[in-house]
Amino acid sequence: MTMVSWWLSIPFWKRVLAGFVFGALAGWLFGPAAEPWFGPLGTVYVTLIRMIAVPLVLFAVINAVASLHGQKSVAALGGRTFAWFAATAALAVCVGLGVGWVLQPGAGVTGLTVAADYEVRVVPSVVEVLLDVVPGNPFAALAEGKILQVIVFAGLVGFALVKLGERTTGLRKLAGEASETMIQITRFVLEMTPLGTFGLIAALVGAYGFEKLLPLGMFVFALYLACALHIVFVYGSLLLSHGLNPLRFFRGAAPAMQVAFASSSSFASMPAAMRAVTHNLGVDKDYTAFAVPLGASIKMDGCGAIYPALTSLFVAQYFDLQLEPTQYLVIMLASVLGSFGTAGVPGTAIVMVTLVLSAAGLPLEGIGYLVAIDRVLDMARTTTNVTGQMLVPVLVARETGMLDMEIYNRASTNIGMLEGDQPRE
Repeated sequence: MTMVSWWLSIPFWKRVLAGFVFGALAGWLFGPAAEPWFGPLGTVYVTLIRMIAVPLVLFAVINAVASLHGQKSVAALGGRTFAWFAATAALAVCVGLGVGWVLQPGAGVTGLTVAADYEVRVVPSVVEVLLDVVPGNPFAALAEGKILQVIVFAGLVGFALVKLGERTTGLRKLAGEASETMIQITRFVLEMTPLGTFGLIAALVGAYGFEKLLPLGMFVFALYLACALHIVFVYGSLLLSHGLNPLRFFRGAAPAMQVAFASSSSFASMPAAMRAVTHNLGVDKDYTAFAVPLGASIKMDGCGAIYPALTSLFVAQYFDLQLEPTQYLVIMLASVLGSFGTAGVPGTAIVMVTLVLSAAGLPLEGIGYLVAIDRVLDMARTTTNVTGQMLVPVLVARETGMLDMEIYNRASTNIGMLEGDQPRE
């Protein structure tokens, strides 16, 4: 057995876990020096994933829309998907408010200083958000990685192929072949996940240490607890209500959750999530090609729902402000709506917190206290985001008969090269 074969024979999640553990150890041993030494490994890994994400979505969505049974089928699936996006976001807000109310993470905290690099973010209007969905130049959208615009353009191309019928048989076949090629490239890149995790975690631990976390330790704990409760109990209950074993889901979703935790980016985690949803959980690949990229753009239970709700209570408690019932309602509505507008990249949750605090009439400078530890917070938020982005396609696929129960119950944990090289049809 060669060294490569031996390495690939180890379950994917164990390799990623090893990268995490050794990365944390290296960061602790090397301290601040770990960032320049090991950080480039993580940077290269995230760059590789971003490299494949846009062409993967483009060809996958074209192929998916052309393969699904016409516009009515796509519309029906889209309606169900959006409904579950909204429902789980509302539940996430409730979890965030509940944990904040019970733990009181802002009570008794004193002496915080606003991060030097904090700037109040500009919140785009609803009209601006809607207009930004339509690509003025599809090639610019591809180059800039604007996933929603890529989805819109790819969807139009797919509908056109359906409308033209037999005249575009060759082009439909080409789109399918291009999609399979990008899936294969995704497998190659995902094999870099353990090494990338090592670099990302080593740089994070070395740069942050514990001194930045101690003053806000209760808030960090509250956020991680809220995300864990939402993932385990809310998502678990929804799976049980659909007759699905939650342990099977978490087993199959674990590799993509690990990528999300290390990369802190829904966009960077998207290829791993798509692979896990189809290969490990048995969701129809054409529906996955539509639902997961859409979720990576607008489905943000962590960044857009739990975090703004919890931060609102933290700010109110820190400044000793009493929230009125109407303010709680505003926080909930703004968080649910805001969760649809959070882009899938690190740091943009601050925009949504700005939106929610502004809507509730709370002081915006409270955000500046949390910016210094945002990268640590983003790990939990993104893991929640990506888990929800995988959950909704599973629920909808179960409701519509597009879930392969044999694959779901087997729940592989490998999204790399060794297992399942033949994609599910």
